[in-house]
Amino acid sequence: MSAAAARRRKQQQKRALAAKQASGGGEEAGDPVQLRLDALLQDPTLTEESVAYEALQLAQSAVRRNVKLGNFAGATDVAYSTSLALLTKSGRVSVSSQLLAELVKVLTETHTECTAEWAAKFAALDAAYRAALDQDKSMTSDERGRLQRLHKTFLTKALKWSNDLGKVRFGHQGMHALLGDHCWDMSHDESVVGTEEERKELAAKIAAQEASGGDDEDDEWEELDISYRNEAVTHYALAEKGDTILEKLKSLPEPTAEEKKMGHTCPPAQRDALLTRAILVFLAIENLRDARTLASKFLAEVETRQPADLQKSYLDKKDGAAPAHVIFCCMLIRICEKDAKTAPLFTWLVRNFGAELGTMHDPAVIKTYTTKIGRVYFDIQPPPSMMSMMENMLGGGGMGGMGGPGGMNPQMMQMMQGMMGGM
Repeated sequence: MSAAAARRRKQQQKRALAAKQASGGGEEAGDPVQLRLDALLQDPTLTEESVAYEALQLAQSAVRRNVKLGNFAGATDVAYSTSLALLTKSGRVSVSSQLLAELVKVLTETHTECTAEWAAKFAALDAAYRAALDQDKSMTSDERGRLQRLHKTFLTKALKWSNDLGKVRFGHQGMHALLGDHCWDMSHDESVVGTEEERKELAAKIAAQEASGGDDEDDEWEELDISYRNEAVTHYALAEKGDTILEKLKSLPEPTAEEKKMGHTCPPAQRDALLTRAILVFLAIENLRDARTLASKFLAEVETRQPADLQKSYLDKKDGAAPAHVIFCCMLIRICEKDAKTAPLFTWLVRNFGAELGTMHDPAVIKTYTTKIGRVYFDIQPPPSMMSMMENMLGGGGMGGMGGPGGMNPQMMQMMQGMMGGM
């Protein structure tokens, strides 16, 4: 919080205290709106939609009144406690979602600091929201999908608030974990990404459009599950949840023969691509510890191919196999653990793996990560045109040269083999 914002907040609170003292200090206790709201929240008929909406309107009124009086703690408390009550007592997710949006808005407007206590409150709201959503068996698939997306918006705004008004760089880790869990769940929710049959029909439609030269405007819907999983892994990495990432990767299938083929035109296996994304995020935020741990555990617990075979294949351009993502990750970590003198090796490694990086989901974001890594560890400055993008992506992002595999001179090969020998 800036000094000016802190002064404004203090002045508003002083005015509120003075107004309360002038009226005898009983405003809150005698407020008919608050009294009616308290009564409704204890009423068994709160499960009825009309009663829940009345409680919502009363809560919104009470929140705005408290803000106007400078009683910021009272405003946020009403928004939180009423939201939780609507979820746990009425089960009306649609109604409570409106008040949740108001909660984040008020927290931001009043410059309320993000604390561990508030992060725990958001975890309680998230758990109650999920439970209420799952318990409503009469809800249509479209409505469930809408509420899932709405909750993602709520968590995203809450994360931004924790970043703007908290003490943790990039936002509170607990908030990142909540958003990561929600995104991963959405990637498996048929009300969001469609059923398997619907997805097959859509894939066939897109293939027909491509064959006829038409626009594949539905392609973004085809990749919704992939998009949500990539977002989830990014948030898990920012939450320092390496073990959670590992467990999620274990649930995904191994690479297919096509995905392991050199020069494949299809995207890499989701399992491998998500590992690489997670490692890049860890390194971009200078978390070498979790990057190394994740890569080591992936090799030991997930990857079925032998490390020695993968290392040999990575340097062999004639065996017809695509370079393994886990080997790229291990070598990248080893290079980052060295000093800035290994910058040429870093440049070659990223350029050589460019074909794989270029086919991953949202390659522009991948490039910002590698640029950030090059800047942080090797002082490789990005072009001026990329600086604004990097500031929006974790403060920086990706190494250039995302072309196809390049050649390697003997000296470079010797250096690379030395690096892999320490894995």
